Amino acid sequence: MPAGRESLLQAAEAALSARPWPSVRMVEVAAAAGVSRQTLYNEFGGKEGLGRALVRRAAQGYLEGVDRALESGARPGRADAEGRLAELAEWTVRAARAQPLVRALLTGGWDLALPVPPPPGNRQALAPGDLARAVRDRAVAALSPEPAWRCELAVRLALSYVIAPGEDAAGGAERERGPAELLRLAGAAPFSAPNRTAGVR
Repeated sequence: MPAGRESLLQAAEAALSARPWPSVRMVEVAAAAGVSRQTLYNEFGGKEGLGRALVRRAAQGYLEGVDRALESGARPGRADAEGRLAELAEWTVRAARAQPLVRALLTGGWDLALPVPPPPGNRQALAPGDLARAVRDRAVAALSPEPAWRCELAVRLALSYVIAPGEDAAGGAERERGPAELLRLAGAAPFSAPNRTAGVR
């Protein structure tokens, strides 16, 4: 990524962390990046283009963190795979808490304080299901021959914590039994496992 584009995105991220997106002014972003407003418009076409670039950047940064979580402490063996899936779940929760754009990407919960994402049908649009599948597929590829359902379980458990955090988001009960521990406890069977009464419904 060219240095000028990177500086502009960093300046826009800083502005977004300080105030709602509708209050972010292009002239301020350009000044913070040390470029002219015309350079900013040449690079992104306008505020909408800058906002979409921020959304893509947030998705890319999150997925890079997914890759790091899956690679951390890589050793052969099932216990290692469980640890790496737990790391993936914890990264997802941390990233969503720290970055409103990541949370919106994962849940589909966009509010007026954030840039507007590309509309559905746009080739650049990224629905929450698309992102969750991308994470699952990366986990499957990194942890082969780990079953795909376990990778799916890690992603869905992490998303459940993003959507409905535990009682004490700062620690307490959630720290004692967070997504990583619940993943270990729930890892004995897939959510989609057949049950005895399914055939009579």
